[in-house]
Amino acid sequence: MTLYLPNTTTAAITEALMAERHSVGGGAMNMVLTLVIVTDEADHYDAVRAATEAGHEHPSRVVALIRRDPRAEPAIDAEIRRPGTSGPGEAVLLRLYGPLGEHPDSVVTPLLVPDAPVVAWWPGVGPTDPGSDPVGRLAQRRITDALRAPDPLRDLQERIEHYTPGDTDLSWTRLTPWRSLLASAMDQPCGWVTSATVTAEEHYPSADLMAAWLTDRLAVTVERAVSDGPGLTEVRLTTDHGDVALTRVDGRVATLSRPGQPDQTVALERRGAAMALAEELRRLDADETYASAARQLGSSLAGSGAQ
Repeated sequence: MTLYLPNTTTAAITEALMAERHSVGGGAMNMVLTLVIVTDEADHYDAVRAATEAGHEHPSRVVALIRRDPRAEPAIDAEIRRPGTSGPGEAVLLRLYGPLGEHPDSVVTPLLVPDAPVVAWWPGVGPTDPGSDPVGRLAQRRITDALRAPDPLRDLQERIEHYTPGDTDLSWTRLTPWRSLLASAMDQPCGWVTSATVTAEEHYPSADLMAAWLTDRLAVTVERAVSDGPGLTEVRLTTDHGDVALTRVDGRVATLSRPGQPDQTVALERRGAAMALAEELRRLDADETYASAARQLGSSLAGSGAQ
């Protein structure tokens, strides 16, 4: 069931949420966090769907702030999806008109689940400084996606310059399976790593974060090479016993090659927004590994004079 409240107020929305909660036996008591999505009309459907899928693992109150015509009179149109309609949590879609779109924090604050963490997610182009953003200031974790920007690497660089503990980017989250497989491979005897190459399609920020992570962890020179994709296609570590290579050409299955061992085929499917978001919602503390890799990337870009 979906309840529509056109031209409404936050007080009326809160009252409607309480009524819906009582009708299903207090479902909001099971919410583990509030996920605030800051988006627009074009992106909101996919974003809410991804949040709903992630909500099966993390029951949440999802509040989608959808910016509409900034020149219109101030108004809020609300859409409330009761528990069970959109997974185990609640979903509240708020279309903000006029100047309300510039002050979304004043709209969302009364709708936060009491005493529960807040996570902010910008599925499209996010703010340069999420920690200083009006919604970002409410959140313990702030999730962006540099891949959606017109210039992904520049977008990521600017955000790294304004890094605040709790910030993260889905460009980093997409690397988790790659990092896990490489770390597992390096647990086996393979010699001393002397250099590395990361290959991916052009303007793919995950590859630059991978190169930064390897540089930070291995203290070696890492070359960034370009392929036709899709996404990240190969990470090759040169060791004094031979190359360790993780190669994926179809976006689904990869080949892991190690010196003196037969090649191994491993599942390595490209991660969608729902899977990446669910991973980020598993932790509400600052991701120190991301912070370290981001600092390394920022230093590399600053040293190279990247614009």
